[in-house]
Amino acid sequence: MLVVVGGHSRNIGKTSVMAGIIRALPEARWTAMKITQYGHSVCSHSGHSCDCAAGYQHPFVLTEEQAPSDRDSGRFLAAGAVRSYWLRTAAGGLGHALETVRRIVAESKNAIVESNSILQFVRPDLYLPVLDFSVADWKDSARLYARLADAIVVSGGDPGNSSWTGVPKQWFAGKPAFRVSAPDYSSEALADFVASRIGLTQHPDGITASIREPPSR
Repeated sequence: MLVVVGGHSRNIGKTSVMAGIIRALPEARWTAMKITQYGHSVCSHSGHSCDCAAGYQHPFVLTEEQAPSDRDSGRFLAAGAVRSYWLRTAAGGLGHALETVRRIVAESKNAIVESNSILQFVRPDLYLPVLDFSVADWKDSARLYARLADAIVVSGGDPGNSSWTGVPKQWFAGKPAFRVSAPDYSSEALADFVASRIGLTQHPDGITASIREPPSR
């Protein structure tokens, strides 16, 4: 099964939510992946400006974490993931890495990916955007795929007092909502929801990985 954790902005707890799900469900034997897309004029290989800025020389770089660390992908290992990767691509270049992502997911019992943009190419079994209603900023990728959310994870703010503009309430109307907070950014209800959606409770020994085609927009 494939779970995607996204979010509408930076620094709202996406990595912590992912780590919390991994920690709560070790029996899922997660393969975790964080996807970072660098801005224009920045190289996916070095993370700095370079002559291959368009992404043709270094379209993506994939690193497998070997030990727990403070780096986001290292935190997934610390939380209990069996494998963890950090995928870096040039802006708009995620498609170059799609075959690699598909292979890793297919080889995994359960995969969990931190990204919004991956939804351009695949349809996960579960999509969970993290929302902080006290943060006004919205990524373009979050706006594009918010309506596909299976449930939302609220990491801060009051839904009734948000400063969001151009975000229709119907995007999230009637969908399960789970509130989390520091330091663990997790909840038993969220873990139970994820377990039920990936079939963990019903078929603990028969977990399979899958990627479906993305829905038409």
